[in-house]
Amino acid sequence: MKKYNKTLLAATLIAALGVTGCGSDGSDGAPGAAGTDGVAGADGTSAGLTVTTVENAYDFNLQLDPKEIVVVGTETFNVKFTVTAKGTGGADVPYSGLDEVALYVTSQSANTTDTGAPMLWTNHALANDFGSSMYCSLTGTAKTWSGTEVDACTLVEDAANPGTYTGTWEHDGNAPVVLADGDANDLVRVMIRAYHVAMADGTDISDKVLSTPIDFIPATGEPAVSAKDAVSNAACIKCHSPMEGYADTDMRIANIGAHHNYQKVENCVACHNPAYAGGQDDPEKGFNANFNAMIHTIHAGHHIADSLTGDAKKEGWGEIGFPSELNECTVCHDNGTQWNDNVYAEACVSCHVNVDLETGDGHKGIVPSSDAACSGCHGAGSLSPVQAHNVGVRAMATDSIEIAVSSVSYTEDAVTVTIPAATGWDGTVTAEHDEVQDEIIVTFDVTVDGAPVADGFEFTKFTKYDEMKTGYVNADGTYYGSESVNLNGTVAAGGKLVVTQVANYDLDAKSIAITPRFSVCTDSKGMLIECLDASGEAQYDVGYVAITMAPTYWNLANADGSGATISRLSDPMRVTADEAKCNTCHTSLGIAKHYGNERFDQCVGCHNDTWGGSYHPQPEYKTDEVDADGAPIFKAIEGLNYNTRDIFAVAHRFHSGLWDDNRGFPAIHLDADMETQGYPAVATQCAACHKDGVNLFAADGGLTSGKRAIAVDGGATKFISPVAEACRTCHAHSDAAAMAHFESNGAIVDGAPSSTSNLPVESCATCHAEGKTYGIDKVHAGAAH
Repeated sequence: MKKYNKTLLAATLIAALGVTGCGSDGSDGAPGAAGTDGVAGADGTSAGLTVTTVENAYDFNLQLDPKEIVVVGTETFNVKFTVTAKGTGGADVPYSGLDEVALYVTSQSANTTDTGAPMLWTNHALANDFGSSMYCSLTGTAKTWSGTEVDACTLVEDAANPGTYTGTWEHDGNAPVVLADGDANDLVRVMIRAYHVAMADGTDISDKVLSTPIDFIPATGEPAVSAKDAVSNAACIKCHSPMEGYADTDMRIANIGAHHNYQKVENCVACHNPAYAGGQDDPEKGFNANFNAMIHTIHAGHHIADSLTGDAKKEGWGEIGFPSELNECTVCHDNGTQWNDNVYAEACVSCHVNVDLETGDGHKGIVPSSDAACSGCHGAGSLSPVQAHNVGVRAMATDSIEIAVSSVSYTEDAVTVTIPAATGWDGTVTAEHDEVQDEIIVTFDVTVDGAPVADGFEFTKFTKYDEMKTGYVNADGTYYGSESVNLNGTVAAGGKLVVTQVANYDLDAKSIAITPRFSVCTDSKGMLIECLDASGEAQYDVGYVAITMAPTYWNLANADGSGATISRLSDPMRVTADEAKCNTCHTSLGIAKHYGNERFDQCVGCHNDTWGGSYHPQPEYKTDEVDADGAPIFKAIEGLNYNTRDIFAVAHRFHSGLWDDNRGFPAIHLDADMETQGYPAVATQCAACHKDGVNLFAADGGLTSGKRAIAVDGGATKFISPVAEACRTCHAHSDAAAMAHFESNGAIVDGAPSSTSNLPVESCATCHAEGKTYGIDKVHAGAAH
């Protein structure tokens, strides 16, 4: 049976009726009234405009709305936030599928007692005996890190608006992050940690995923500014490195080992507040966990090691060395003057651990009635923190002293001297003999406070180091030699010190470099002081500060010294490290080690590529063992030796922990797992010390500095390749396999040195130069995890 399309059939029938119908069409009627518009439907989410994974923690952006947060008073808890992440083309799109977070909520309120800081943090969950934070999950329950199941707020994603989440409390009572008796006019800080945020391959990203903390006033929902943030994240980053990828307005700290890094000072205080505080006499803690006191104790660790107890002793805080001067409060306190204005015992005794304010011991027998009484003596004047700690006056003595070379006279083979018999460091015995030696006369202009130094003055009683290292510089900028001209014993006359010395200098017609290793003793006020007391012992609390003096280059072929060649370290184009970056952490390079070297080209007098050997040839590691006094035992790393003192090798080795403990430097060391401990920055972040945008490799595959060989003996007769040695000075490249790799790529390595300094360029740059697949800019990019 044939089937017909019914719609088409109906249309044909209507058409037929129209043709055969009777009469004419009527007129059109007037238009009817317009109907009411229907309710618009909700827009659907376009396909592809949400994401469920991220490749970096910094691509995950959680935004809290203060007006949608209830955490104070009797109203029912509520929180609402949105999350975006990077979608196609780098656009920010909603992040969907978040299943668990933790809320950290703190309030800042005035201290109504006479003990402690003027303003105090209160962690809401801790105040409600619920731990340090509150979870939110899809089920309203969660498991803690220890596996205990706890009540949680219920997390719901808005189906109509993916990436928008609310949290509510579905259990008895109010949520534990609500402070019932809190003041809605106090500042509140909220931050959220997100869990199970994964990359496209399903692996959780390694960084903690933390929102930017927000400070606001609950009563109004308006932003607020904390009165307690005396230390900025930028201050910590100076030593601990920045996390990459975050905006300048959201700076985060890259390398803090505790709790696997909570990234910001604002996050740390969520737990480290008075609720966790404990005194120095608490044997279970051994330190005060309140943030202000704890941070002081940690950074003063090496200075107060013998006084540490409990956890502080167990965790090795006594081995933490502060790279700047401990009394320079503004190194960390860069955000206001609270550190000077707010005087209270808790902060003070965290550094002054030998002070007992209950008995007056260490405090001249004075027992203050309360913290309020402290300001009576320490609120202003010479006992205020800024003056008592001499903040900013460290170099007062050296700022007023200037030393400059005004002339050099040199005569080869000028004097015959008698050399007494002696035994050298290597055991070689020499007999008494006559020797023809050279004479050098150096005239130094010395001013104090801008005026010529007084006649009759000499430095002998005031110097820690008094050397002016004297060597020569060849045509390619390489420094040779390490003789010294010493100022001690020379009496000033006419504003000058004229030093005459005789030695085997062998400098005739050469370009010489006079580089200072010169520092003076100062008292606690930064003023010049004699180094030894009347009995010949070192003065109590004496400090050493460097005379800042640029090297002098003098061409002995010309009477006026003109035409001298400068060393590589005085040529900015050949120096890849950055003194300014070093000083962000050390404040002054002079503090870092010898109290006499403020510039790289001052260090060259000793730390150069032609004077081989090392005072620290055998690196050690910290074992898990302790001696009878409970001190850690360090053992040598068998089969690993170093015989260079070049500045780059020494700097790399010290900061990576390839050092020894025989001179009291345990601050940066290797642990039993051969991991570096104590270096505050990200170890692979070369830019922490090196200049931005500079290549470490030159076009020919060698180093940008032009260095092509390093001596490994005092006589400069045995040499090794510099690129391999640079790599070997970090612990990851120190084993036998690494040495074999270096040699297979053309390097001359320690243990098999060459007798010539004319070494071939290693082929390291073929794979590891900037821009290569395994370039140093990629493998040492320094991303924090």
